[in-house]
Amino acid sequence: MTNEQIWQAVLGELEIGISRVNFITWFKNTFIYSIENNKVIVSVPNDFTKRWLEQKYYKAIKCSIEKITNNKVAEVEYQINLKKESNEKESEDKKSCKTETAKTPVTPEIKTNVSRFGLNAKYSFSNFIVGKATELAYAACQAIVNNPGKAYNPLFIYGGVGLGKTHLLQAIGNELIKNNKKVLYTTSEQFTNNYIDSIRGGKAKEFKNLYRNVDLLLVDDVQFMGGKDGTQEEFFHTFNELQQGDKQIVLSSDRPPKAIPAIEKRLISRFESGMVADVGRPDIETKMAILAKKAKEKNYIIEEEILNYIANSIQNNIRELEGALNKIVAYHEFHNLRPTLKIVKNILNDLTNNNQIKPISPKDVLENVSQFYNINPKELIGGKRKKELVVPRQIAIYIMREELKTSYPSIGEELGGRDHTTAMHSYNKIKNEKEKNEKINQDIESIKQLLYGSF
Repeated sequence: MTNEQIWQAVLGELEIGISRVNFITWFKNTFIYSIENNKVIVSVPNDFTKRWLEQKYYKAIKCSIEKITNNKVAEVEYQINLKKESNEKESEDKKSCKTETAKTPVTPEIKTNVSRFGLNAKYSFSNFIVGKATELAYAACQAIVNNPGKAYNPLFIYGGVGLGKTHLLQAIGNELIKNNKKVLYTTSEQFTNNYIDSIRGGKAKEFKNLYRNVDLLLVDDVQFMGGKDGTQEEFFHTFNELQQGDKQIVLSSDRPPKAIPAIEKRLISRFESGMVADVGRPDIETKMAILAKKAKEKNYIIEEEILNYIANSIQNNIRELEGALNKIVAYHEFHNLRPTLKIVKNILNDLTNNNQIKPISPKDVLENVSQFYNINPKELIGGKRKKELVVPRQIAIYIMREELKTSYPSIGEELGGRDHTTAMHSYNKIKNEKEKNEKINQDIESIKQLLYGSF
């Protein structure tokens, strides 16, 4: 197994446990320079990354290398800007000695075709698997491609980590670039940083030209604008100018607009003025289709019983599905042995244990409902009957009853000593509302994802 293959397998494991933004920030342009005498030297692009990996990821990287190579590692050392040696001929010679099935590539490199528009070419509609949980968001994205600035403006997509929001945003951008549209993809964090830099450097005009002189603005993770007054003010004016010029805006968040903490009402109003669509967790059939497609992209044949096992074992998101597949491919590549179902269960043992649905309590429900609706937990269980408190309180009751099977008297006690008939009435009200109110459905699903750790 080459150093490149080992490092890609390590990255495949690490990617499962951290956010996409952190993964790209800290592991882009890194590689294993050498492995000698149980010492691993990793090249990093700068001193900041070096110090961060040493402090935050040293143990995880060391353990991952040991697991993948089945060898003890004495030390992992990080050095800045080492020159990557070309071992292509050596690698090809080694590969030619292996069987045809062992030629399977491992995970793709991080530094895939990133364009000047901030887009990654690997995200397209053709490789996005549409399931029941994503069909609305997918259809809205297709409508935008066919009629940008007119169909749904803005489009606001929300859902948990690793469920496909970024894929859909960037797929729109990659399609519209083909039509010679000016496209800019950014995160709310990058928008904030650019705004701060423009103030410090006296470059307000350049900042406005960057974000307002486009046909399509894609902004990921807008929930991080919460509490940043200057950023929200600037984004408010950017949003208005683009929308008034019929320029398309697409936003993503881990929660609906109204549930974003410390966000201005005027921004919430604008976020909700177009289409709000959620992406939920994929069902078993969708997960199996995603795995089959990912395996095909890697030119890797995988048995259906193994696909079914992975799909049933991974509870949370698509990123974890791909991480599981990467571990299986890495095992095959390293051992030159196609894994059986028994071996796959062992390979994924740690991963599936981490993904068991955790036990939750009524207090967990109250905390997560409060967090989702950005209200004080004390108000949720208090006696006030404000409109903004009544529905969240009723939803908390519904989830306690539906998910935890908590008795009505116990629910009443958790909600500040209310009568059991009040709990019963609230449960039945939400149960009936779910049948005709899509927003209630979406809110409940999002809160359940928070409870079970999907966000």
